[in-house]
Amino acid sequence: MKFHTTYDVIVVGAGHAGNEAAAAAANTGAKTLLVTMNMGVIGQMSCNPAMGGVAKGQIVREVDALGGYSGLVSDHSAIQFRMLNRSKGPAMWSPRTQNDKYLFAQTWREMLERTEGLDFWQDSVTSVIVEEGRCVGVRTALGTEIRSKAVVLTNGTFLNGLLHIGEKQFGGGRAGERASSGITEQLVELGFESGRMKTGTPPRVDGRSLDFSKMELQPGDENPTHFSFLKRRENLNDQLPCHIAYTNNAVHDVLRSGFDRSPMFNGRIRGLGPRYCPSIEDKIDRFADKSRHQLFVEPEGRNTVEIYLNGFSTSLPEEIQLEAMRLIPGFENAKMFRPGYAVEYDYFPPTQLKHSLETTSVGALYFAGQINGTTGYEEAACQGLMAGINAARSTWNKEPITLSRSDAYIGVLIDDLVTKGTEEPYRMFTSRAEYRILLRQDNADERLTPLGHSLGLASDERLKNLEKKLDGVKSISSFLDKTSIHPDGANDYLESKGSTLMKQRVKARQILTRPHITLAGMIENIPELSSISEFDSEVQEQAEIKIKYEGYIEKEQAMADRMSKLENLRIPDDLDYSKLASLSAEAKQKLSDKKPKTLGAAANISGVSASDVSVLLIYLGR
Repeated sequence: MKFHTTYDVIVVGAGHAGNEAAAAAANTGAKTLLVTMNMGVIGQMSCNPAMGGVAKGQIVREVDALGGYSGLVSDHSAIQFRMLNRSKGPAMWSPRTQNDKYLFAQTWREMLERTEGLDFWQDSVTSVIVEEGRCVGVRTALGTEIRSKAVVLTNGTFLNGLLHIGEKQFGGGRAGERASSGITEQLVELGFESGRMKTGTPPRVDGRSLDFSKMELQPGDENPTHFSFLKRRENLNDQLPCHIAYTNNAVHDVLRSGFDRSPMFNGRIRGLGPRYCPSIEDKIDRFADKSRHQLFVEPEGRNTVEIYLNGFSTSLPEEIQLEAMRLIPGFENAKMFRPGYAVEYDYFPPTQLKHSLETTSVGALYFAGQINGTTGYEEAACQGLMAGINAARSTWNKEPITLSRSDAYIGVLIDDLVTKGTEEPYRMFTSRAEYRILLRQDNADERLTPLGHSLGLASDERLKNLEKKLDGVKSISSFLDKTSIHPDGANDYLESKGSTLMKQRVKARQILTRPHITLAGMIENIPELSSISEFDSEVQEQAEIKIKYEGYIEKEQAMADRMSKLENLRIPDDLDYSKLASLSAEAKQKLSDKKPKTLGAAANISGVSASDVSVLLIYLGR
């Protein structure tokens, strides 16, 4: 059956990776088709109803800066906003939203339907069409053959997906939805290597049955900001609170009583789960010395009583889940809507990809999201965006767009996947980025919006907003450089902050560089600086960061520039890594086994950290 026209790009799957891929391909001018098994769940939040968090929030801002949709969708559906790690330096600040999961999915679908050049087809893809080493379309369960110039696979957890609840097993990509079969088997026949991974989800609970007075309140920020640099969301004045609860030894004892029926312990689950988001049974087994574990009690939306119990992911029998949960303070009378479960699925080790996310074996075939071994909405979204861009560019024979490790967290993620691979679900952390002072959430637009605009993704409005912001930062910096402050106008404020008092006039910029002194505090307390209050708060924040951290930023930029030149630096064949005391034990072992020829090759070995590379640099005299 052939009644479809030929498309430039076909995207398979309408999760976070697929949606960003489809939007990116269409917005760059490619005629695009998004194929999904169920158009009713486009953009569904299968796991927790939240976006962002540590390092993940930086990714969402980068996707937005390039012209992707995730930031706008997150802002529009937000019920709470928090900037995490405010007590640390700005490199660690990470935005996070709690979202109305139903409004989130609705917003995604509405935005995609408004995207020019994007069509939809509800069906299950069973295979890709490969001719002369290139992917030229897909075949579906309905027998439809749809031709294209490039294909992006974003199958999530659906490839031969298997759900586990205790000793029960069900085929499916997530609860209530069937698995997808055929693609893995075909790709293996084509020479691809595949593997199995596992992730899980906690039970959903009736919020009316909980006693929130026994839990810690976790409100949103007093002055919530935005994910998107377009700032399309109105003020978030009616934030919903989250809460924090804790397990205890009684909870752990009940959970242990079900271990003999746990698919994780009895060998039913073969795939590796996420190290940094383990199930509750994994936590109490690995950390048996801990008497309690923290849980986050998160609302799933404004118009529902359903609660997501973050931190209680489990695949134990449902009766064990409920019995243990009712021993948590505040959950004594808890009613469970849905039990938690684990899902096992196929993935393809990402070392089989180029940095463009095109496969090395089949031309014009791109992978993005959990098919590459990642976990998390944000990690999926940024891969989808880049795969969509490059799939579209391949149809016009244009060079792919890749981001370096000093350009973006997106560049770190893709480089990690392609060069090092992963044997467990990959999650982004700030510690994975060696240039995190450069890759802050506040300057994602400065780093990436010009590129997004040149690709046709970021609008003229985004570029004008950036130019206005940078002009404001420059104006504030210049004003602080020129303005001298008299001691009488500043000493009261300095004294309140425990800072040394001034004895003579000092440039405002010098005052700002002092510890514990903020630009907002100076504006409020020093009359000569009141005119700065006319600038947007984000402009003020950007100016302050650039001034306070100027030396660190310049040093890290110099390091990034130097590393780009040193990637081909030769390492002596007879180097005895065991004698380099500052190397980590893992790095010594991996480097001794692999014997890399160059510094770039050493940096690409899994287990060799940025600090290990720095040790090698010092040893090599660079």
